This record gives sequence, structure tokens and C-alpha cells, in this order.
Amino acid sequence: MLDFLAISLGAIVGANARYFISRFTSRVYGPAFPYGTLFINVTGSFIVGFFMIWTTQRVIVDPRWRLLVVVGFCGGFTTFSSYAYESMAYVEQGQWGLMLTNVVANNLLCLIAALAGMSLAKVL
Repeated sequence: MLDFLAISLGAIVGANARYFISRFTSRVYGPAFPYGTLFINVTGSFIVGFFMIWTTQRVIVDPRWRLLVVVGFCGGFTTFSSYAYESMAYVEQGQWGLMLTNVVANNLLCLIAALAGMSLAKVL
């Protein structure tokens, strides 16, 4: 039961953070490109990379913390389904350049962010 509560609490916080960040970036940068989704996916990848290495190799924590942060928060925070939809919407609109930019940026930057998080956790 505590595992379920940890995941649920993290998901609530992550989903609300995603909502507010998406709205904020759309207001600041406009809706032409999904900067909020990109930012969320990159930071979520960094958090997962960092937290998993840090809590398995650097410090000993209750496994529920990984459920709260990785499964709950990052599961509710990251937006792969939004990323996929936005990419396909560009295809439907014939905006191949934006679609390619979105796909490459999300995949490349998220992989780099995960590696950066893992590397940082190893040196702390």
C-alpha cells in the first residue's frame, strides 16, 4: 500500500508540474514549437538518470524513493505521448522540418540528459 501511495503522490506532483511548465512555455515562446514538451522530456530524462545512479550506487535509500521520483513523478511529468502526437501533427500539416527538429531534439537531448544525470550522480 505504501508503494502505491508513493507512486500516486509523485504522479500528482509530476503531472501538475508538466501542466504548469507547458502552459508557461507556450505563453512565453508561443505555440509554434512544443518547447515545454522538449524541456520536460529533457529534464525528466536527467532526473531519471541522476536519481537511479545516485540512489543505487552513491547513497542507500528506501526503494520507495525511486518509486516516488522515477515511477511517480517522472512518469507523471514526462510527456512521450504528447511528443509523439505533436510530431505526427507536424506530419499532417506538412511541416516536415519542425517534425524532424522535434524528433531529433527530443531523442538526442534526452539521451544526453540521461547520461549527464548518470555521470553527475557518479561524481557526487
